[in-house]
Amino acid sequence: MAVWAIGDLQGCFDVTRRLLDRIRFDPAVDRLWFCGDLVNRGGQSIETLRLVHSLREVSHVVLGNHDLSLLAISQRTPEEQRRVNSDLQGVLFAEDAPELLAWLRGCELIHSDRALGWMMVHAGLAPRWTTQQAEKHAREVEARLRGDGFRSLLRNMFGDRPDWSPQLHGVERARAIINACTRMRYCSPRGRIAFDQKGAPGSQPPGLYPWYAVPGHAPRDLKIVSGHWSTLGLFVGHGVHAIDTGAVWGGKLTALQLDTDDLHVVQVPGRDVPAPPPKQRPPRPHQSQHQHQGPSRHRLPNPQ
Repeated sequence: MAVWAIGDLQGCFDVTRRLLDRIRFDPAVDRLWFCGDLVNRGGQSIETLRLVHSLREVSHVVLGNHDLSLLAISQRTPEEQRRVNSDLQGVLFAEDAPELLAWLRGCELIHSDRALGWMMVHAGLAPRWTTQQAEKHAREVEARLRGDGFRSLLRNMFGDRPDWSPQLHGVERARAIINACTRMRYCSPRGRIAFDQKGAPGSQPPGLYPWYAVPGHAPRDLKIVSGHWSTLGLFVGHGVHAIDTGAVWGGKLTALQLDTDDLHVVQVPGRDVPAPPPKQRPPRPHQSQHQHQGPSRHRLPNPQ
């Protein structure tokens, strides 16, 4: 038996199949952990989603920002859904979309196995969160996504503010948790996320740190495997194993074996034709410390 964590698939079905073949995945004995962002940009999102759904009894999946964006779009009118890219339309208008999207909505935000010694999250943890607190906060959001009020959450979860605070309530609290778990790369020591900073470490302005290296962060008693940050590449340090290696951009798709003390990484080449780069977000107008950017139903954040 082997337990493998796999980086961001982003709709790269053929690449995913190659990686499963390379690790000789046997669903009778092996287990898979998918780090989120199953869909978008790879051109085969519906095939990829069907594949992972078919493996649901032998895998754990955490939601990424692209997955949440898909769920939000699925609650819009068909006219609005036809405005998104063809890769996502292939999911939204598939005959089995209701089953696939209902399953996706039931996936975790954070998965952990304390006996194994690992936690999986798509992006990262807020600096002040212990692993126990992170699990508790993730369960709050998961309950809302699985409950009767999920449509309200999906309509209102987008936005860069507020910063995380334990005093937050309602949708603002859920949004802050989602932002940390699915969108974070850099943040300040107080936990303010720099959403527009997406380059490799060393490219960020002074005062910002990779989320895993913020000075004075809470102690973590589990190793963490994450995705989301393709420009970081394969990274091992600070108790974190980051395994988004940019398969959709023509990089590699990475599998990391979790049930061994050795560093066992398996990679296959990514998409033959890299996806086009995402459109850049326009500069955000200056906001004072006390201003808050409210949610917008019609403007999705760039989910890179």
